[in-house]
Amino acid sequence: MAEVLSHPLISIIRDRGLIDDMQLEEVTAEFNRTGRPVGEILADYGLLDSDTQLQLIAEYLGTEVVNLAEVDFNPELIEAVPAGTARMYQCLPVALFGDTVRVAMVDPLNAGVVDEIGFSLGKQVQLVVADPVQIGKLIEKHYPAETGGMGDLLKELGIDDDLAREVSEVSAGTIDLANLAGEAPIIKFVNLVLLQAIQDRASDIHFEPFEDEFKIRYRVDGALYEMSPPPKHLALPVISRLKVMSNLDIAERRLPQDGRISMTMAGRQVDLRVSCLPTQFGESVVLRVLDRSALQLELESLGFPKHIYDFTAEAIQQPNGIFIVTGPTGCGKTTTLYSCLRRVNAIDSKLLTVEDPVEFDIEGIMQVPVNEAVGMTFGKALRSFLRQDPDIIMLGEMRDLETSQVAIQASLTGHLVLSTLHTNDAPGAVTRLVDMGVEPFLISSTLLAVLAQRLVRTICKKCRTPFEPTEAQLSLLNLSPHDLGDKVFYYGRGCKECNDTGYRGRKGIFELLPITDPIRLLINERAPTVVIRQKAIELGMVPIREDGMRSIFDGDTTVEEVLKYT
Repeated sequence: MAEVLSHPLISIIRDRGLIDDMQLEEVTAEFNRTGRPVGEILADYGLLDSDTQLQLIAEYLGTEVVNLAEVDFNPELIEAVPAGTARMYQCLPVALFGDTVRVAMVDPLNAGVVDEIGFSLGKQVQLVVADPVQIGKLIEKHYPAETGGMGDLLKELGIDDDLAREVSEVSAGTIDLANLAGEAPIIKFVNLVLLQAIQDRASDIHFEPFEDEFKIRYRVDGALYEMSPPPKHLALPVISRLKVMSNLDIAERRLPQDGRISMTMAGRQVDLRVSCLPTQFGESVVLRVLDRSALQLELESLGFPKHIYDFTAEAIQQPNGIFIVTGPTGCGKTTTLYSCLRRVNAIDSKLLTVEDPVEFDIEGIMQVPVNEAVGMTFGKALRSFLRQDPDIIMLGEMRDLETSQVAIQASLTGHLVLSTLHTNDAPGAVTRLVDMGVEPFLISSTLLAVLAQRLVRTICKKCRTPFEPTEAQLSLLNLSPHDLGDKVFYYGRGCKECNDTGYRGRKGIFELLPITDPIRLLINERAPTVVIRQKAIELGMVPIREDGMRSIFDGDTTVEEVLKYT
C-alpha cells in the first residue's frame, strides 16, 4: 500500500478529502492486483473522472490544462523536441516562445524528468497538463518509431572529436569525469540504449569494455543479443553516466560496486539493479531490469501443471515446515517464491524476507537486504527474525550450513520457511543439504517439498509452424515414431514480431518432489540422489524433462529448448 499512498495523485486527493479510507483500500487492492495506472483506476471506480484529475494536477503544479485538439502541431513545433526525447520521456511540445518550449507529459507528476528534458533540449521547459491518452496517441502520430535513431546517434558520437579528446584528458587527469558523464550526447545515448532494451523486453543489459571495442549486449528470453557497438572511447563516459544515475562512487574504479536506478521509461516505472565490476580494460556494468508492469506475481500465472499448483497452494498454507525451490540462476525461483508470499500475505500473518538483494518491494511484507560489508549475513538476519514474531519467513538462499541450520530451527519452532537452493533437480536438493552438514533426520522432519524449475523459450505465436521431427530428435527424448500418435511438433520460422528468432516469451517447466514417508526413510538412510529420484518417480513424480515434453506436445516450445535445459 505504501506505493499507492506515496503516489502524488493520491496525496493530492487525500489532502482535499476527496477519497475515504475504504475507497483508498479498494484502489490499493486493484493497483496491487493489476499494476494499472492509479488515475485509470480512480476513473473506472467512479471516484474521480479524468477531467477533474487533470484540473487537480494542474493546480498542484501551478500550471494549466491544455486542450490538445486546439493545438496546431506545425513542423516547427514538432521539431522543437527530437523524436528520441519525445518517445523516451513521453512528452509532447504544445507551444514555442523563443527559447522556451511548453510540453505536456504522460506522467506530469514525475518532477525530476522536466529538468532532464530541459537539459537534453538546451531550452527552458514549461510543464502543462493534458489528457495522457491523447498525448500518447499524438506522440505515436508525430514521432513514429525511427529505426535510424541509434545508428544516427552513434555516427554523431563516433565523429565527435571533442568527446574523444575529453576522454583522453580524463585519463590524463586534466578534466573532471562527472562533467564528461553529464554531457548531453552521453545522456541521450545512455537513455536511448535503455529505452531500446526495455522496449525489446530485455531482462539484463551488459556494457562490456574490451581492448579494442566497447560492446553493449542485452538478454531477451534468456538469449543475448548485441547492439550496434559504439566507438571504444565512449566506454568511460557511458559507464560513468550509469554510475552517476545509480549514485555510485564515480571515482572508484578498482572495486566492485552495486546500486539501483529507478526511472520512468516510455510511461512505465522501471527499476534497474546495477552491478559494476573492474576488469582489465575498464569497468563492466550489468543492469538487471526489474519491470514492475511486466511482473505477474499470481500463482495462477506461473503455468504450473494442475497437480503441482494444487500441492503448492496447500503446502504454503501449512503452519510450519520448509518449502524449497531449486534451479540455476535466472530460472524464476524468486518470482515463484514471491507469488507464494503474495498468496499467503494476509492481515493475520506476519511475513519476513531476507534477500540478496531485495528484487521487488511487496506490499505488507518486511523485506531485509543482506549486507555482508557490515556483517548483515543471512544467518544473522534469520536469528533476529525469530525474535520478530513472524509466521512465514522467506530466505533468499540456503547457501551454507549456518543458514540451513537456522532455517531448520525456525521450522521446528513453528514457522513456515520458503527458500531457494542451486541444484539441478528436486531430489538433488536433499543430497545437497546432507553434503552441507545438515543431519538427515532434521531434513526429513522439516522438509515439506522441493520444486525444481527451468525457464524455456516459447514459440512465437505469429510464425509457429508444424514440422515432422527426425528419428534422431525423437531418440534424444527417448521416444520412437509410434509413440507419437497424432501429436504435432512445432517450431518458430522467425518473423518481425520475434526479431527473427522464432521465440517470444518464456514459460516454466517443473518437477515436484513431495516429502512422503517412503522418501523420509531414504533421507534418514542417507540414500544417494539416484535412489531418491527412482523412488520419487515410482511414487508418481513427473521428471522435469517429461514436463518439458508436455510443453512440446502443447505446441508451446521446441525439442531444442527442452533438451538444452533438462
